[in-house]
Amino acid sequence: MKNITKIHREITPLSMEDSFLVFDRVKDNFDFPIHYHPEYEINFIQNGKGVKRVVGDHIEEIDDIELVLVGPNLYHGWEMNKCKNKKIHEITIQFHNDLFTDSLLSRRIMASIKDMFNRSIHGILFSKKTANELAERIVKLSRLDGMDYFLEIISILQDMANSRNQRILSTYTVDYDKFEDDDKMKIIYEYVQKNFSEKITLDDVSKVALMSPVSFNRFIKKRTGKTFVNYLNDIRVGYAARWLVEKDSSISEIAFKTGFNNIANFNRIFKSLKKTTPSQYRDEFYGIKRIL
Repeated sequence: MKNITKIHREITPLSMEDSFLVFDRVKDNFDFPIHYHPEYEINFIQNGKGVKRVVGDHIEEIDDIELVLVGPNLYHGWEMNKCKNKKIHEITIQFHNDLFTDSLLSRRIMASIKDMFNRSIHGILFSKKTANELAERIVKLSRLDGMDYFLEIISILQDMANSRNQRILSTYTVDYDKFEDDDKMKIIYEYVQKNFSEKITLDDVSKVALMSPVSFNRFIKKRTGKTFVNYLNDIRVGYAARWLVEKDSSISEIAFKTGFNNIANFNRIFKSLKKTTPSQYRDEFYGIKRIL
């Protein structure tokens, strides 16, 4: 498995009020590093023959079409490898690890989904037959809205859970005590999510965590691999990227609403994280949807 220092902790643009988030785009390259996040992720790829998939300690070259479920905090990523196609269709569905409560998952009707979620801590590859059968429905997801969208994803999860010839990918599993179930990290995360549009100082967030600024800096670096400033910028840019696609607001309005006090600083940080300018991102990225 890759050295942990080379693995990126992704801050997903999924707010606490959201249920699911879908990214749907055609791309000519996989440029996002190996990463992890506390959300579940379904990844569907068409025209990706030759792409290399990394899930935990499992590495494999993929076929033309594939469907994978990755559990919370499991390292994963896709790399171009031998793929020559310039029109790779990737659809990523993310949802919170507590969206389906233990109470709900304990119901008989949810048994197959519960079992699938339990196995997803290793990553699950679904058969090519299942990927092809679900392809049309997954592609149509970003055109749905509201309850239709919510119910269709539940239905897709059920069909995935009941499908045959699923394959466990990684022998590696996650020590969950190190991640978002940590009480102090939850407090910090929730504080930043509620206040990212305002000025947040190191002193402010240290007090919320009941720590000195020096201790807090060490803590956040150990938990996220980032300084607090970089952690905060990740969350702000995540919201900005989402709003650039969802809203008609100007780029400067979005910059200020996500907590950046000047447009030049916003453009610089956005480009450093997304490898493209906000205006290019708005022009090129289609299909992002959210559920409130």
